[in-house]
Amino acid sequence: MSFQGEQHPGVVATPPQTQGFRLNHTMLRVKDPEQALAFYSKVFGMQVMRRLDFEEMQFSLYFLANLEPSDSVPDDAQARTAWTFSQKGLLELTHNWGTEDKDDFAYHDGNAEPQGFGHICFNVPDLAAAQAWFDQHDVTFVKRADQGKMKDVIFVKDPDGYWIEVIQADLMVGKSDS
Repeated sequence: MSFQGEQHPGVVATPPQTQGFRLNHTMLRVKDPEQALAFYSKVFGMQVMRRLDFEEMQFSLYFLANLEPSDSVPDDAQARTAWTFSQKGLLELTHNWGTEDKDDFAYHDGNAEPQGFGHICFNVPDLAAAQAWFDQHDVTFVKRADQGKMKDVIFVKDPDGYWIEVIQADLMVGKSDS
C-alpha cells in the first residue's frame, strides 16, 4: 500500500505494530431493543449477526451488519461469534435490562449540550431514493438533503434519538478540498 494518509499536525507515521488493527464496531446504548432492532433492520437493512447476553450484569449486546451477497456467515454460533468480531463497520446495540420499562428514561444523544458523540453514518447508492424510503417509514429528519449549508447530506434520528448521517459517496466529491 503506497497511500500513507493525509498529513496533519499530530499525525505520526503508522507504527508497524498496528499492522492488522481495524475498527470493528461502534456501540450505542438503546432503551428498547425491540424498537431499535425494528428500526435498524427495517429502515437500514441491517441483520443481527450475534446476540450475547450477560445475565449476571443484566445486559444484552446485539451486533448488526449490512451483509453483501458474497458474505459467508457461519451458521455455528461459536464460529459466527469469531466471524462477527473480525468484521469492519458493525453496529453494537447495548440494552441494559429494564430500561424499556421506564417511561422517563433516555440516553444522551451526544448532540445536545454538552456535546460529545455526534453520529454514525451510512453510505447509500441513491440519496434521493433513501430520503423517499425514510419518508415512507416515518423516520424523523434532523436535516434533509436540500436543507442547510451541507447539501446532499441527510441526518435522521433513530428511536433513541441518536443522529445518523446518510450520504451518497460520489456526491461527496469536491465538498471540501482543504
